[in-house]
Amino acid sequence: MLVKEKFNFQYILSVSLVSALGGLLFGYDWVVIGGAKPFYERYFEITQQASLQGWAVSCALVGCMLGAISSGRITEVFGRKTPLIMSALLFTVSAIGTGMVNTLNWFIVYRIIGGIGIGLTSTISPIYIAEMAPAHYRGRLVSLNQLTIVIGILAAQIINYLIAEPIADGSTDAQIAASWNGQQGWRWMFWAETFPALTFFILTFFIPESPRWLGQRDRWPEVQKLLSRIGGKEYAVAGQEEIRKSLQEHQQQSQGRLLEKKNQFILLIGIVLAVFQQWCGINVVFNYADEIFSAAGYSITDALFNIVITGVVNLVFTLVAIRTIDQWGRRKLLLVGSLGLAITYALLSICYLTDVKGVFALSLVLIGISVYAMSLAPVVWVVLSEIFPNRIRGMAMAMATTALWVASFVLTYTFPLLNSGLGTSGTFFLYSAICLAGYLFILRTLPETKNKSLEEIEKELGV
Repeated sequence: MLVKEKFNFQYILSVSLVSALGGLLFGYDWVVIGGAKPFYERYFEITQQASLQGWAVSCALVGCMLGAISSGRITEVFGRKTPLIMSALLFTVSAIGTGMVNTLNWFIVYRIIGGIGIGLTSTISPIYIAEMAPAHYRGRLVSLNQLTIVIGILAAQIINYLIAEPIADGSTDAQIAASWNGQQGWRWMFWAETFPALTFFILTFFIPESPRWLGQRDRWPEVQKLLSRIGGKEYAVAGQEEIRKSLQEHQQQSQGRLLEKKNQFILLIGIVLAVFQQWCGINVVFNYADEIFSAAGYSITDALFNIVITGVVNLVFTLVAIRTIDQWGRRKLLLVGSLGLAITYALLSICYLTDVKGVFALSLVLIGISVYAMSLAPVVWVVLSEIFPNRIRGMAMAMATTALWVASFVLTYTFPLLNSGLGTSGTFFLYSAICLAGYLFILRTLPETKNKSLEEIEKELGV
């Protein structure tokens, strides 16, 4: 193994950060809806229609599924760089359009466009970083994508809080709809995404293509040049040889290879982990914060402030994950996270059942977010970017990410229905049971992947 000093870490970090800007837009676009929700719902007059409330929040996930489904083929044909440029353009169109609309139907159209951008970047950014990074740095660098997602989440929460004007207690739906918040405020929450979206669009033109995709296209001089810039001549020779051998062993690259028997087990692990990351339930805290905090006794204005607190906690513990992921390993963090969430949700369920409100319930929500932020949130993306072999990585990652967004759609759409039918207590008890099942699955199936090259992981898993 080459010593760390031989790597051009500044260069690796810079291209990884540009790719990870897609994560920032992912986080912002995904969570801005939570702060805008109390106002656009009153503007569109859907506060009494649970199905339309769920559809308005979850419609972006239809776009996420479309983006994720198409990302596999797109990455195989166009590489990793061009689809990132495409996603940046989609984010820009969505940010401008969502803030301009006057009807719910057009609101949904532009949210779906933004969702396609999320679907593309959520698949491609982790792959790109994983394929660029040396094994020693890969966990931390891929976690940068999650860090920027969290920064995007926090940015959306802070901007929502700063834009929204205070709401008097006892305000009616009609009064809120007629206020500045109900007429203009929610629009500016979406428009604020335009600047980072344009920045991402410009910067993606200056990053290189992935060396592993270049190798698939027999562009070996470019592979040699890029790997030399990353780690020097010795690293370039060794890395190019590993990529070449991996590709030579698997000449055919058809979608059908995904379903070969030797690939089925690893594909199952990836899909289950992707679904579990969503069904663990933490994202409802971001998307339905007003309902959750209202059930805990908070007003809309207090809920917006509490949302900012959740974003700060999310950011702090994501930084913890980046520091620990290459030390503790992926498997241990996932086990700690899934069991920790199961316990936290069980306690939160008891709180809602026994009508314990205020700071104690808020504290449990923050504990749940901190556990998620240092485990399932970043680690699942790292594992998904690592476990699939070179020959099917794009298509397999697309399938896993598609499963993730289908699961997210189900989670987001059903929360208002579950909350209405089971109550907040019963809903969080259900999430607790799912987390316990996830813990058992990880314990039985997932190997450790830290400090191993992508080709070494492929050999160890026998795929």
